[in-house]
Amino acid sequence: MRAIRFDKTGGPEVLALEDVPTPTPGAGEVLVRNAACGVNFIDTYQRSGLYPVALPSGLGQEAAGVVTALGEGVSDFRVGERVTFTNVMGAYAEFSIVPAVRLLTLPEGVADDIAASSLLKGLTARSLLKVTRPVKPGDTILWHAAAGGVGQIATQWAAHLGARVIGVVGNDEKVALAKANGCAEVIVSSREDIAARVRELTNGEGVPVVYDSVGKDTFEASLNSLAPLGMFVSFGNASGPVAPFSPLLLSQKGSLFFTRPTLFTYVRTTPLLREAAADLFAVLASGAVKIAPPTRYKLADAAQAHADLEARKTTGSLVLAP
Repeated sequence: MRAIRFDKTGGPEVLALEDVPTPTPGAGEVLVRNAACGVNFIDTYQRSGLYPVALPSGLGQEAAGVVTALGEGVSDFRVGERVTFTNVMGAYAEFSIVPAVRLLTLPEGVADDIAASSLLKGLTARSLLKVTRPVKPGDTILWHAAAGGVGQIATQWAAHLGARVIGVVGNDEKVALAKANGCAEVIVSSREDIAARVRELTNGEGVPVVYDSVGKDTFEASLNSLAPLGMFVSFGNASGPVAPFSPLLLSQKGSLFFTRPTLFTYVRTTPLLREAAADLFAVLASGAVKIAPPTRYKLADAAQAHADLEARKTTGSLVLAP
């Protein structure tokens, strides 16, 4: 089979398409023929070395496809069943070995592309909005990268939960997209002072929660956008990691809370994963959250997909087609 591999960290150019043996599922495992492989920012962090992985390595953590073989003891799935998964390293490949406890049956009506492009992002949005800092009707929240893959899902979901969403985008071309996905107001970071604009929109109070996946470039603006006792949810590093800071800063800014969640803590057990996925599939089925068709790249073009993602040339989600 063909798979994307890398043997050193660095830029997108370290990714290579290689021929490797098709694996055989062991006890408790399932072999999945991937129809679409999701591309996520966490993949770029692992490729660059920001999030270390043992090398040489495959890349990618989610895909959707069809079960082609079952390992000993697997009874929850059948050959030919449509499935999806996340948090399984090496998903940029024609086939993946997936522990049955991490596999999910794909509901009818959810296309492979949609599943592969939205599972990790949708589970992330669900965890942030419903567990990290539960959003309540009437809340005003600030969401950075509102036109991105997680952002488009999360802003729709937050609006569905009754929140007033202030979205942040990088340029004017993304404003309409953010508004179409649930943002009541949109701040353009390239020409507006984010914190000052948030204060204007909240009568000087600030917001009770900021969801920030940008990192270094927006850290100060996020802090300055929060109301007293507000929560800073830092869940990504698109512009680079946040520099170390003194906890005293949080007290000076209004006795703030700061958290750095990662999805996999929230779905660390099979029951937690299946509960979260059922929640996601329910809002997709209801139409409360709509997933735009993702941008498709060939598996061989994984490096270009990474380059485009890091350059913020894309909106929404990306998938690789094996």
